[in-house]
Amino acid sequence: MSDLVTGDAVVLGLRPARLPSRALAIVLDLLVYFTVYTLVMIGLTFSTASLDVAAQAAVLVAAFVLVLVGVPIAVETLSHGRSLGKLACGLRVVRDDGGPIRFRHALVRGAMGVIELLVTVGSVACIASLVSARGRRLGDVFAGTLVIRERVPGARVMPVPPPPPWLAGRFSGLDLSAVPDGLWLAIRQYLTRMNQLDPQVGAAMAARLADDLVARTGAPPPAGVSAAAFLMAVVHERQSRDAAKAFRPASPAPTPVPVPVPEPVAGPGPVAAAPHVAPAPVAPVEVRAPRAGGFAPPA
Repeated sequence: MSDLVTGDAVVLGLRPARLPSRALAIVLDLLVYFTVYTLVMIGLTFSTASLDVAAQAAVLVAAFVLVLVGVPIAVETLSHGRSLGKLACGLRVVRDDGGPIRFRHALVRGAMGVIELLVTVGSVACIASLVSARGRRLGDVFAGTLVIRERVPGARVMPVPPPPPWLAGRFSGLDLSAVPDGLWLAIRQYLTRMNQLDPQVGAAMAARLADDLVARTGAPPPAGVSAAAFLMAVVHERQSRDAAKAFRPASPAPTPVPVPVPEPVAGPGPVAAAPHVAPAPVAPVEVRAPRAGGFAPPA
């Protein structure tokens, strides 16, 4: 278990990934990236055959930087630290405080990865990961990130304690869009472990987290509500909103509205009356008596 501590002195229960799982994830990622790079190089070789040697070299260098450096940075940024190899191995890149990474973190990791993984064939990354207590390579150290294990066998997610019944639904109109993911994670980690803390220390942590939450939402808690109960109620409100979004039924298809057909407008001049057509005479139908021992034949 990791000893990561947030700015509010909340211990995060994260499990750092070790060298074997990280190496397997990197090998899977490199196989995918080199496959894409090979296909791109084949296409560029045929498309740039008419260019001179200098232009071809510039195009090949640009393709190398784009595919083997730019693509991994874009993948980690858009997936919040889950590349294909890490997703297959159950790993994820997070910040030191446990929050999701941003573009600058992925950029530093990708730039250092060129030296650690490509130029030195992974030797520098292996040495740094073995020396580090949390298995971090140099890119993680400079970017302030950590690779953790998301799928832990036998791990159990600690539930957040429910708020007092009289606080349920009191914050349904609270705007939670400005609350960052890192603060939600710190609040959740505190609520799941507040019974294990010293009462005075836990009260001080709850007060700091509640102040940060009030600063993000702009709405103070009701008078007489403790900081821990306020945090429980707001987290419960967010969970209720997430559940409502996840299980919201699909809206029914709109009922088609019949469009009235306009009546024809008579043009100028007299309108001739339609000629009367006499109905055609109906021939009499001969009804035959049924034969003995059978059904009546059709008329």
